[in-house]
Amino acid sequence: MLGSSPSDTPAPAPPTSSASYQELKSRLHQKLLDKFDLTALESLPPQALRQEIANAAERLLIEEQAPINDAERKSLIRDVQNEMLGFGPLELLMADPTVSDILVNSFKCIYVERRGRLELTDVSFKDENHLLRIIDKIVSLVGRRIDESSPMVDARLPDGSRVNAVIPPVAIDGPMMSIRRFAHVPLQMSDLTGDALKTLTPEMAQLLSGMVKAKVNILISGGTGAGKTTFLNILSSHIPDGERVVTIEDAAELQLQQPHVIRLETRPSNIEGRGEIAPRALVRNALRMRPDRIVVGEVRGGEAFDMLQAMNTGHEGSMTTIHANTPRDALSRLENMIGMANLSLTHKAARQQIAAAINVIVQVSRLIDGRRKVVSIQEITGMEGEVVTMQELFAYRQTGLGPDGLVQGHFAATGVRARLSDRLKAYGIHLPEQMFDPSRHYQ
Repeated sequence: MLGSSPSDTPAPAPPTSSASYQELKSRLHQKLLDKFDLTALESLPPQALRQEIANAAERLLIEEQAPINDAERKSLIRDVQNEMLGFGPLELLMADPTVSDILVNSFKCIYVERRGRLELTDVSFKDENHLLRIIDKIVSLVGRRIDESSPMVDARLPDGSRVNAVIPPVAIDGPMMSIRRFAHVPLQMSDLTGDALKTLTPEMAQLLSGMVKAKVNILISGGTGAGKTTFLNILSSHIPDGERVVTIEDAAELQLQQPHVIRLETRPSNIEGRGEIAPRALVRNALRMRPDRIVVGEVRGGEAFDMLQAMNTGHEGSMTTIHANTPRDALSRLENMIGMANLSLTHKAARQQIAAAINVIVQVSRLIDGRRKVVSIQEITGMEGEVVTMQELFAYRQTGLGPDGLVQGHFAATGVRARLSDRLKAYGIHLPEQMFDPSRHYQ
């Protein structure tokens, strides 16, 4: 350009992923830590505190005479704010409503799940120490600690998101972390039946909604990430407002909107191995709290027996979830969990308990294209000999895989009319007869 010399040309701004940018951000962060007493500033409103940090960062950048443009300056100030007040590089991902899971495989390899599919991001930490510092900050928020003597931790963020972190020596390739996001706006049944998700049909939703209102005991079964807790939360929304509900969870995720909800959460043992409050203790305590229904986030051990006992002794309409790939597997797992309660029950007695307590099993699944479906609704009909008998009411039939990688299939009724229809009628819920017509297919 005429009239300019090489010395007049500003140096190009470093990209945010470059070593020079990271070094500048780290230096700026350290200077701010030395300058600010964050404990004293905590009395400020969050927005005012962020502005105070931004103003100080602006002044330091002027002192640094850093060769950065306006876009880089804004990015740098935002990143420093996130370092001091949030979760560093993860803050941008946490603010993205389309992200359902954040998977930190290493300080420079971070994946997210969007709409059921994993994507590699361009977000990274400076180094392992940077990642360790953020992990420590996250677990410290909930009064936990992570170090070589306790290298694994489960925690819940203030917004309800679940965090699992593992560090060396357990994690061979360095610290890693996974965050299961918590939906700020709970999904409704209408979202699941809509064209965007098509998790189940309106007819299936009508049946399940009626079962909840009619106090049917429901077990939601599915694999990891299949959407069991989300579906449990949606079904729970159909519980009438006049009922007292006690929820029991490992990490409080349920967002029940009823006015009379009592929330209980388990507690792991401390460093000395003391202070654990197990799900079974909470289920037993819930029985003394005069609940109309008990909702257990997930049964994993001996608490399954206490849950079944509650369902059999007047707490109808209770619900829980279980890890299993099929409804039949769910029954087998329940039987095994009853054995974990150290009771001398025979196999037949345990199955009788299950058959008497559970009315319906809803199987949810995550298909290979990432979409989640209710693949089966089965009704427990009783016992034949030593076998728990079931009949399938609705199913999702997968027919193939399209050229776009999406699973092709349809929902269909099996032609079997639910035995619980009479119970639903007693509660004023009338189902159309054509609902169970097997000739009707739904995409």
